[in-house]
Amino acid sequence: MRILSVHNRYQIRGGEDESRQSEENLLREMGHEVEVYEEHNDRISTMNPLGVASKTIWSQESHQIVKQRLKEQTHDIIHVQNFFPLISPSVYYAAKEQGVPVVQTLRNYRLLCPNALFFRDGQVCEDCLGKFVPLPGVMHGCYRESRVASTAVASMITVHRTLRTWVDMVDIYIALTEFARQKFIEGGLPAEKIVVKPNFVNPDPGIGKGSGGYALFVGRLSVEKGLDTLLAAWEQLKGQMPLKIVGDGPLAPQVESAVERLPSVEWLGRKPMSEVHELMGEAKFLIFPSKWYETFGRVAVEAFAKGTPVIAANIGAIAELIDDGRTGLKFQPGNSQDLATKVEWALQHPEELAQMRLSARAEFEAKYSAKKNYSRLMEIYNQVQPACINRG
Repeated sequence: MRILSVHNRYQIRGGEDESRQSEENLLREMGHEVEVYEEHNDRISTMNPLGVASKTIWSQESHQIVKQRLKEQTHDIIHVQNFFPLISPSVYYAAKEQGVPVVQTLRNYRLLCPNALFFRDGQVCEDCLGKFVPLPGVMHGCYRESRVASTAVASMITVHRTLRTWVDMVDIYIALTEFARQKFIEGGLPAEKIVVKPNFVNPDPGIGKGSGGYALFVGRLSVEKGLDTLLAAWEQLKGQMPLKIVGDGPLAPQVESAVERLPSVEWLGRKPMSEVHELMGEAKFLIFPSKWYETFGRVAVEAFAKGTPVIAANIGAIAELIDDGRTGLKFQPGNSQDLATKVEWALQHPEELAQMRLSARAEFEAKYSAKKNYSRLMEIYNQVQPACINRG
């Protein structure tokens, strides 16, 4: 089977990039041919703003590139991972013109919300959900804190709603959780075209020992990730447990400040994935304090793979991944006192925590292994291209 994977890479590599790469690698391991068309956001600095805005709505360049590739060689599927901002939905049309089925993975909420997060001014915001024209996102400058930039994104969303692109040009959407699927249905995407397939971890990093005696945060250092809740909780814990923070982002100065005043907090910056997995395996638990909905929660599943329980905010997609009391604990989002209470409970119940380690690893094996994911992906591909599996 031959797949054309389409992806617009981010300037700072994150979970979306990692998940897309894992999927492509898995398909190759299973004997499929995967060709890649990608753009990189680094190009934006060399372009004028009007050019970027125009490409966001319709990139004739991407349309021609994809159309030409599909003409030159037969493909069974075009799998769009992320088209924003330089590739655009024009690639759907190129695929349809060549009779190739289109699969789109929904890794964020960009089709419904200009900033893709449903998050504004430090809290969840659904002002644009269900609106044909997402004007609130423009008025508040939700994308890059700019009304001009937000207008470009809102125009892309609205133009393609008008053209029925989201309804007619995509054969199947892949949501990463049932929570995300329901949000996209609320936003107007056709329910019958949205299936659920979670992310996965490959290769299996193997179970850790959990003997490091510390808690771990892994992720972008940004407001929506709940760094303020995390740091406030550690102030309240008064050194009861070390906290290691892995990642980088706009809140790095606040993390540096916290490290100076809280001896129990250590900031490690960005680390290679192999080191991150090692840290996860030795951690007593992972903290996932997000304030936004998320569409999945890849680091939580990576922690499960290492046998590490997760203490997570009870919100959105991440709440769907955590079985409270079995694979981790949940706390009220944005409530640092509740988070501190859950950490104290975990420290006071080592036997229960040890059982959670076994359950977390079992959860990974049952739902998030490469084998399970590959089987589900083939089911999805077969829905739009019945002959694909026989060719694979």
